[in-house]
Amino acid sequence: MMKRGKYRWNSWDLFSKLADTPQEIVQWTKGKASSFLYETAQLDQIGGIGLSKEAVDGLRSRLNAAPPPTPWPNQHHHAALIDRIRSTTAWHNRNNVTRTHAYLHMYRKHPELHWALLAHLVSRNGGWSMTDLKGELLPYLLDESQREHLFTFLERANALIFHDAYPQLLLYEASLNAGKPLFQYLRLLHVSDFMQPVWEQFWEARNSALLTMGLIINEQSYIEQRVVQHPVYRKTVLDTIWFQAQSLLQLNQVVIPYNDADKVRLAGLILENFGSLKERIEVGKKLYAVLFGIPVVKKGALTFALDTQHTGSRADYWPHLFAPIRQSPPVPKGQLKEWLDGCRLRPDASPLYSPRLTDAWRDRPFSPAEDGDWYTPSELEAVLAYLTPVEPPFAFEMTHEYCFGLNKIELAVLAGDLLH
Repeated sequence: MMKRGKYRWNSWDLFSKLADTPQEIVQWTKGKASSFLYETAQLDQIGGIGLSKEAVDGLRSRLNAAPPPTPWPNQHHHAALIDRIRSTTAWHNRNNVTRTHAYLHMYRKHPELHWALLAHLVSRNGGWSMTDLKGELLPYLLDESQREHLFTFLERANALIFHDAYPQLLLYEASLNAGKPLFQYLRLLHVSDFMQPVWEQFWEARNSALLTMGLIINEQSYIEQRVVQHPVYRKTVLDTIWFQAQSLLQLNQVVIPYNDADKVRLAGLILENFGSLKERIEVGKKLYAVLFGIPVVKKGALTFALDTQHTGSRADYWPHLFAPIRQSPPVPKGQLKEWLDGCRLRPDASPLYSPRLTDAWRDRPFSPAEDGDWYTPSELEAVLAYLTPVEPPFAFEMTHEYCFGLNKIELAVLAGDLLH
């Protein structure tokens, strides 16, 4: 039993905690077994995301036939449209909450845009990672400078993707209203030349899978040089020891909350290496398959998204563990005690503080995106190689995995407190 009140957590407590580890592993194993049975029960309904060779060949032909870059098309007749798209995008790009809401609003209007729902749920994860930096546990592991650098990194990636992708969705909506494709104006919005043929093929065939995978490829490629390989973010975040320990910080878990039988479960995947463009694209495709290939997840995730406003607090999905407002004062270092008993709070523990985004971080002005197009014709076949059918992973249930990870973070915090 951990010491309470004014007593400091000591080495005997750490020994006791470690002695409990076998029991926790047993509980984790039971949880994994429960997840296995649950996943097995879904097998008959699980389907993959199909993508025909004909569809990929059609896109190859369009990309090969695309003329070389020319001066920007005449925007005289559509200047008002372009200005409206830019201003609407900027308005929704104020912070993670506004971006996340915008994605869902777009999907509700145009459910053929699968990527919009996927982006909404992934963007929720971005917001949770941002507020974790001001939450209960991570401030004990990362100093203020490290947390500021990590927030800046997360915000830049989140904002750049929205800045590039949302205008494309708005232009599609404008095309519907006009009754004709307007995708030649993507270049006026500084969208990669790769995307115009993708959108034109979608307009003709309404192949949601091809469009979704195209957007996954495009957006991850868009941030590759602007964020992931940017020397500032390499130095301050990606190449640091504490980021390399991202499995400890849970930055590599992407979860999709979904309602099922009056409870909120977590589906999702683990991203092992954020620095790998290939892995980010493949994980994005797998998440797409989890969301749209597993009926219970799709139905439950959409219900959750529509019923639960995104605030950035993890209390959005698990209010039994997290609270957006502190229920008790922060505990000084040297006086910490256990919060968790598996996936529940200990009887005398307050909920873990998980603030709303607007309470944790002020809005940051969006700095203009760096110029340049990631796509060149010489990369055609390498890019098209990503366009393959994808099956959901059998192990998609993350509820118990997430709880186990949360307990590991708590152990790291308590062990660090012992050294204080």
